[in-house]
Amino acid sequence: MFYTLMKYVILGPWLRLIFRPLVEGRENVPRTGPAILASNHLSFADSIFMPLMVKRKVTFVAKAEYFTGKGLKGWLTKMFFVGAGTIPVDRSGGKAARAALDTQLTVLRSGNIAGIYPEGTRSPDGRLYRGKTGVARLALESGAPVVPVVMLNADEIQPPGTLIPKIKRVRIRFGAPLDFSRYAGMAGDRFVERAITDEIMYELMELSGREYVDVYAQKLKNAQPAAEPAAPVAA
Repeated sequence: MFYTLMKYVILGPWLRLIFRPLVEGRENVPRTGPAILASNHLSFADSIFMPLMVKRKVTFVAKAEYFTGKGLKGWLTKMFFVGAGTIPVDRSGGKAARAALDTQLTVLRSGNIAGIYPEGTRSPDGRLYRGKTGVARLALESGAPVVPVVMLNADEIQPPGTLIPKIKRVRIRFGAPLDFSRYAGMAGDRFVERAITDEIMYELMELSGREYVDVYAQKLKNAQPAAEPAAPVAA
């Protein structure tokens, strides 16, 4: 109920009026049944604008800490993620990635849409980075099609480290669904999962026109001084 109010009554209309989203290929999102929306990740704003432009609910997962903050800031953060339809998961420890995938599998097996950022974190410089194979495992275990989607200018609207977004027209592009049914029953094969992930990342590169770097974005961030807090991601 709260999600519906946020998307269609409270937040959605204002964001559409102010940022005038330009969306290409929205018809590529299936009207019914499970689907995985695999997106590049340029800005915190991705998690606001992309789900807003899909008529169906898009569910992401985020670390549980986003839902347990203290004070006014903590409450506002929690309300934002609840309103965006985000599900909290415990992402600490060695089983964190599996917990996130299991949560998304539940969403897909219920016939709904799961959102995921294959890079696992925001791009530090706008380029597209090596994808993690969680998106492939999700596709193989659910049998759902993968719809590649790119945020074309979210990093211009809200650059990493900034709080207030710039007023600029949002541009989003959805690609044709990718069917990986030919790999049915091969979940767990790391070569197959890498091949699927690379195919998805290639489509994101083609759709976005962004330079691709065959390195994990988190590895680059770890080599840099103090990075800003991560946005909700699923890997």
